[in-house]
Amino acid sequence: MTHANETHPVTSIVFAAGKGSRMRGYSGNKTLLPLISSAANPYEGDRPLLVEVLENLPPGPKGIVVHHRAEDVQEATAAYSCTYCFQPETNGTGGALLAALPFLESVGTEEVIITMGDVPLIRPETYRRLLRSLGQRHLAVLAFDPRDPAQYGKLEVEGDRVLRIVEWKYWHGEQDPERRARLNLCNAGVYGARRRPLLECLRELEKNPHVVEKERDGRWVQIREYFLTDLVEIMNRAGYSVGLCLADEEEVLGVDTPEALKRAQSIYAQRRASS
Repeated sequence: MTHANETHPVTSIVFAAGKGSRMRGYSGNKTLLPLISSAANPYEGDRPLLVEVLENLPPGPKGIVVHHRAEDVQEATAAYSCTYCFQPETNGTGGALLAALPFLESVGTEEVIITMGDVPLIRPETYRRLLRSLGQRHLAVLAFDPRDPAQYGKLEVEGDRVLRIVEWKYWHGEQDPERRARLNLCNAGVYGARRRPLLECLRELEKNPHVVEKERDGRWVQIREYFLTDLVEIMNRAGYSVGLCLADEEEVLGVDTPEALKRAQSIYAQRRASS
């Protein structure tokens, strides 16, 4: 596959802490699922999702946020000279980024990409467009226009500015026609950012956890989670500018289910055949 190529280094943070609870019959780290599968078992094969993500990112320091089967992730990515950031508990995407805070403070690059290890089909040129879309902005959200927007968070856009990200449970019943008109694009969960404003706003994010109920070991418990999507409003309140970059739906496919894995494997095979 084509490698990302930029003239200046970019820091990348990749979330790879997940267990993949919807992957029936699979107990490993889901970012290590294969893009090239064996005929008998889609969970076995070559080219882990995470390796494809690392190959397609621009050159520069890379931090991988780990939790479940962290040793397996380190072994699979040993050739990439990554820094591993341990997330003590799975407390949301914002918690994953907070786990990478010491790494983010230690690097010297101006630009940062935040992406997910189970979204392997984003092309190098899309990451480059995401960085270019920063322009005079401080944060850029990778957005897409899905055939079926159900369950996705939506970007509330005014002109060329992203005001906030609205979760599905809040936007799907929105009755105000003017506000609905601003809710057209969905959030891919991938971001480009300028490092110093990001660090400043991460400290604000850390002060504002959400208390949510989750099932853990067969019982419902209250936990404190941090939502990365909150960064958009935090940065706007701080006087920073948030924009977006549009991607194809196929590229931002998240591998969350066995069906999505087979779809990703099929797309990857088509790309290899045509390259």
